[in-house]
Amino acid sequence: MKLYSRQSGRRRIVALTGVGAMVAAALVALPATAAHAAVACSVTYTTNTWVESPGVGGFTANLTINNLGDPVSGWTLRFAFPSTAQSLTPPGWSATWSESGQQMTATNLDWNRDLGTGGSTQIGFNGRWTGSNPNPTAFTLNNVACNGGGGNQAPVVSLTSPAGGQTFAAGAAVPLAANASDPDGTINRVEFLVDGAVVATDTTSPYSASATGLTSGSHSAAARAFDNANPAASTTSTAVSFTVQPATQPSILASPTSLALSSGGSGTANVRLSAAPAATVTVNLTRGGSTVITSSPTSIAFTSANWQAGVTVTFTAATGTTAATSTFTAAATGYTSATLTVSRNGTGRVDNPYVGAGVYNNPDWRARVLAEPGGSRVANQPTGVWIDRIAAIAGTTGAMGVRAHLNAAVTQAAGAPFVIQFVIYNLPGRDCAALASNGELGPTDLPRYKAEYIDPIAAIFADPAYANLRIVAIIEIDSLPNLVTNTNGRATATPECDTMLQNHGYVDGIGYALSKLGAIPNVYNYLDAAHHGWIGWDDNFGATADLMAQAANASGSSVNNVTGFITDTANYSALSEPFITVDDTTRPSKWIDWNRYNDELTFAQAFRNRLIQAGFLSNIGMLIDTSRNGWGGPARPTAASTDPDLNTRINASRIDRRIHKGNWCNQSGAGLGERPRAAPLAGIDAYVWIKPPGESDGSSTAIPNDEGKGFDRMCDPTYTGNARNGNSMSGALAGAPLSGHWFSAQFQQLMQNAFPPLS
Repeated sequence: MKLYSRQSGRRRIVALTGVGAMVAAALVALPATAAHAAVACSVTYTTNTWVESPGVGGFTANLTINNLGDPVSGWTLRFAFPSTAQSLTPPGWSATWSESGQQMTATNLDWNRDLGTGGSTQIGFNGRWTGSNPNPTAFTLNNVACNGGGGNQAPVVSLTSPAGGQTFAAGAAVPLAANASDPDGTINRVEFLVDGAVVATDTTSPYSASATGLTSGSHSAAARAFDNANPAASTTSTAVSFTVQPATQPSILASPTSLALSSGGSGTANVRLSAAPAATVTVNLTRGGSTVITSSPTSIAFTSANWQAGVTVTFTAATGTTAATSTFTAAATGYTSATLTVSRNGTGRVDNPYVGAGVYNNPDWRARVLAEPGGSRVANQPTGVWIDRIAAIAGTTGAMGVRAHLNAAVTQAAGAPFVIQFVIYNLPGRDCAALASNGELGPTDLPRYKAEYIDPIAAIFADPAYANLRIVAIIEIDSLPNLVTNTNGRATATPECDTMLQNHGYVDGIGYALSKLGAIPNVYNYLDAAHHGWIGWDDNFGATADLMAQAANASGSSVNNVTGFITDTANYSALSEPFITVDDTTRPSKWIDWNRYNDELTFAQAFRNRLIQAGFLSNIGMLIDTSRNGWGGPARPTAASTDPDLNTRINASRIDRRIHKGNWCNQSGAGLGERPRAAPLAGIDAYVWIKPPGESDGSSTAIPNDEGKGFDRMCDPTYTGNARNGNSMSGALAGAPLSGHWFSAQFQQLMQNAFPPLS
C-alpha cells in the first residue's frame, strides 16, 4: 500500500517531443536441433526525441525484445545506428550496453537472461543526435536476424482540416480533421495539436475536433496518430499554417467562464482585454441571479500596462446549505462583454475541513504507541484509519470497526468541530504493480467492491449520529497513476495494470466511491495524487491529472465530489529540499533524473494547478502526508554542498536519504516529519499523518496470511532492485511484518530520526 517511483531510466521530455516509428521483425533462422535452439524474434524500437538547438538534440530509446522461438538462456542483441552522428549516452538500462562506431550491443543481465517462448523483456538507453535521428531497421538476437514476419508498421496520418493558408474569424471554432490508418492494425487515438500543444483527442474515425479561444494571428496545426500495438508510438502529420483574424470589436475575456464553489468557499477568474486600449477602459462586473455570491473587485480599470496580463477577480460564496447560482457580466463601452457563471454546490461543507477543528486520535494506534519506550511524545497525534478489506468495516481482532471509530470520534469531539480521517482502500486488483499491498478483491470484483465495501461504509457515514463530524475520506491510494506509468509497453508495465486499464475497474470503482460518499453532506473526499518521485516527470504529470478527472466524472460522479487531493501517502519523499534548486543545471543529476520536482511541497502546489486545469474546482486543497518524511538524525545535511561533481553535490545536499526514489518499503533511516496541522500554506489544506507511523509497509519475507497481501521483494533488505528503482538495493529494514501490522523497530527509528526532533 505504498507508492514508488515509476521511472524507466533517465528521460528528458521537452516541448518538441517526437515518438520514433517502430521497427519489428521475426524469422526462424536456424533449424531446431538438439544442440541449437530455433531462434525467432521480433524487436520493437521506439524513441522520444527532443531538440536542444537547431539540428542537435537527444533521445530516449525503448526496445522490447520478443522471443518467438525456442526458449533462450542468455542473449545478445545487436543493431547499427543509421547515422554516424547518433550515439549512446551510457549507461543504458536493463542490459549491459556497449558501442563501437555505429554498432550497438546489448547483453542480458542476470534477472532477464532467460526468455521463454513468447517471452519478452524491455531495455533502453539515452542517446545524442546531430542532423536527424532515424531509427535502426535491422536487429539480430544471438547473431540471428530478426527481419521478417511479426513486424509492426507505424501508423499513417494526414491533416485534412484546416487547409494550409486558411483564415478564420476571431472567436470562431477552427475545425480539425485528419485521416489516419495503421497498415497492420488499428489506430489507438489521434491527437490534434495547435502550435505544438495538444488541444483535443479522438479515438473514433472519422477523426475530428475543434479549437476555440485562439488569439489573433498565425497558428499551426498538426495531427498525431498512435499505434494500437504500441500506444506509445506515433506518427505526426505535416503541420499546416492558418490565420485567425483580429476581432472587428475588442472583447473582454474571462478565464475560466464558470466556477463551482463550496459553502463558504472562494475561487478566482482572470479578466482581461483582447487588445491594448488607447485610453483607460473601466470594466464593471454586474451580478444577476443569487445574491449569496459576491465578487471583488466589482470594477476594473484597464490600461496599456495591465490589459494583457489581466486582473484576478475573487468570487466568494456565503455559507449555506442550498445550491445557488450567480451570473456576472463584465462590460465596458465599445467592448464585447464576457459572462461568468458562479455556483455554490449547496452541500454545506466548509472550504477546508481542518481549519478550526480537532482531529481524531485513533485509540488502536495510540495504545501501540504508548507501549513503546518514548511513545508518549507522539501518542496524541491524529492518524488515519485504514479500511483495507471488507472485514475491517465491522472490525477485526485487535482493531476497531468503522462505527466504533466514529463513536469514539463523537466522544473526542465533545460538540466542537472535529475531523476523522478514513482511508478507503480495497479496489479490485488493488495496487497492480506491487505485491505487499495487494488486496482481497480480484480484477473483476468491481460488483463486490460496490455492494460489499463502499455501500456499507456509505451507510455508516450517513448515520445522523455522525452528522456533526467532518469525515475525511482518502480515496484509494496506489491506483490511478499505475494506469499511466505501468501500462502500454513501458519498461515498468505489468500485466495486472494493463488489465485494470482495459476493464476500467479502477476508474469506475473510484467514481462510484466518490459518488456514494460525496452524496453525504459531511464527507470530504480527497483523492490520492501519488508523489513527485512517481508522476513528477512531464510524461506522467498531465496524463495523471487528466485520468483523475476522468475517474472523478465516472459512475455518476462529478468533480463536485472531490474536496482535494493528497500526496506522499505512506511514502518517504521529503516535504522540502532547501539546499537544492531544480533547474537545467541540476535536473540532469542521477537523483533528480530530469524530474521537474524534487520535494512534495513544490510538487503538490504545481499539481494542484494542473488538476484545476483538468477540470477540478478552483478551491480544491492539497494534503501532504508527512508521517515519515522528516529524515532527521546525523545524516541530515545542514547546508548545500559545493562539490564540483554534480551527482556528488546533489547527494550531499539532499534531505531525502533513500538509496533511490523508487524505494518505498520500510525505508531505513527515515524519521517522523512535520506534525499534523491545518492550512500551513496557501492551497495546502493540512499536513497529515495518514500512514500511522509504526505500521509496516510490507513483510521482509513471505508470510502466509488471509488478508490477500503478497510478498514484494522491495521489502526484502537483500533485494538488488528492478527497473522501478534503477536496479538499486531496496533500502528496506529487516524483520518487517505484513503491511499494516505493527513494526516496533521501525517506529523506534522514526522517533529517533524525527525532524523536527521530538522533545
